[in-house]
Amino acid sequence: MTLTRRQFTQRTLGALGATALTPASMALASRNDQMNILCWEGYNSDEVLGPFRRANPGASVRAESGTSDPDMINKLRAGEIKVWDLINLNQPWARDVLYPNGLIKPISKERFTPYFDKMLPEFAAPYPLAYADDGELIGMPQRYGPFSFVVNTDKISREMAEDQGWKLFLDPAMKGRYGVLTYDNWNVMHMCLTGDMNPFEPMDAAAQAKFKGVAEQIFGGAKLLTDDLVAMNTALINGEIDAYFTGGTYTASPARFDGQTNIRGITPNSGPVDGKGGVVWVELTSAVNNPDPSTLAEDFLEFVQQPDISKAVAFTEGTYNPIAQMGDPKVLAKFDADELDAIQVDSLADEMARSLDYQVIPSYDALIDIYTQARRS
Repeated sequence: MTLTRRQFTQRTLGALGATALTPASMALASRNDQMNILCWEGYNSDEVLGPFRRANPGASVRAESGTSDPDMINKLRAGEIKVWDLINLNQPWARDVLYPNGLIKPISKERFTPYFDKMLPEFAAPYPLAYADDGELIGMPQRYGPFSFVVNTDKISREMAEDQGWKLFLDPAMKGRYGVLTYDNWNVMHMCLTGDMNPFEPMDAAAQAKFKGVAEQIFGGAKLLTDDLVAMNTALINGEIDAYFTGGTYTASPARFDGQTNIRGITPNSGPVDGKGGVVWVELTSAVNNPDPSTLAEDFLEFVQQPDISKAVAFTEGTYNPIAQMGDPKVLAKFDADELDAIQVDSLADEMARSLDYQVIPSYDALIDIYTQARRS
C-alpha cells in the first residue's frame, strides 16, 4: 500500500460508506442530522466513524480524505464551505490561511480548553497554533510526529545519524547507499536544511543556487527514488539501502510495529534554524464556517478526544503516530509496549524539542521548479 499523506501529489479520494459528497446531495438531509469531515486518512476509517455513527443513530456521518492541505483549502474556497463541517489539516494553515479568510470559525473554549490540560506538555502550554491572533480557539491538535529521515541502525548508529544530521547525505561514502522518499514538499524543506538554509524564509537568487547544488547532490547520490513508504522500508530492511532521505515516525512505524525496530526515524541533534534541524507536523481539526452549521461537528471533535477513539486515530490505516492526548494516563494506557516502541516514544519529547514546526515555504514555487529539474536529471 502506498501512503503519501504528506505530499502535494494526487491521492485516492474516499467517502466512507457513501458516494462522493456534493453540495446537491448535502441539501437533502437536516444539517443537525449529518456531519461531514474533510481530512487526512485515519479519521475516515470505520474504527473512528463507526462508533460515532452508533452514538448518533440516523445521522449521516461521512468523510473524504484529501489530496493535500492546499487542495482541501481550495475545496472550501470553491464553495464547498457549504458541504463540510470539519477540516483536518497540518498546523500552519488554520491560523495563517483558513481563519483569516473566514473559512473556519472559532470553537467553544468552555467546551474544549479543558482537554488541553490532559494533553502532552508540548500541547498543554496551550499550543499556540491552535489559537488565532485574536485569541479564539480555532482547532484541536491530535496526531503529530517528527519528520526528518530514517536509518537502519544495524548499518548506521542512531548516535551517528543524530550527530551528523542532514550532512549524512552529503558524505561521499553514502553515495548509492540511500533512497529518497519523494514527498516533494518535504524534500524541498529538508534540502534547504541540508544546505544550512531556513526553508521558512524567502530565498534570493544566491540561496536558490545553493539549493540547486544540494538538490543535485542528493538526487545524484540516491540509489532509489519512490513515493511508496512500504517499498522504501523494504529496501532498508533487505539491505538495498542503509538510510532514506525524508521520513520519520510516520513512515518508520509500520516496519517497527512488525518487529523491525532497527528501522528508526532520526531527528538531527542540531541544525541551521535556531539550532534546530528537524521538522514536526501536527494536525489540527477545525470547524468549517458552514453557513448552515451542524451541531454534530463539535460533538465529533469532542468524541475523538475519548481514550478509545484517540487510540483508534493513532493506530489506523497502516501507519502509526503519536497523539497529543497521550498526556492523559487513560489514553496512554491504551497503548502496549510494542505500540509505544513503534512510535519511538522513548525519544519523542527530545525529538520534538529539536524540531521546527512545519510551516508554509515562501519560495516554494521557485524551489519546486529547481527541485523538479534536479530530480529529472
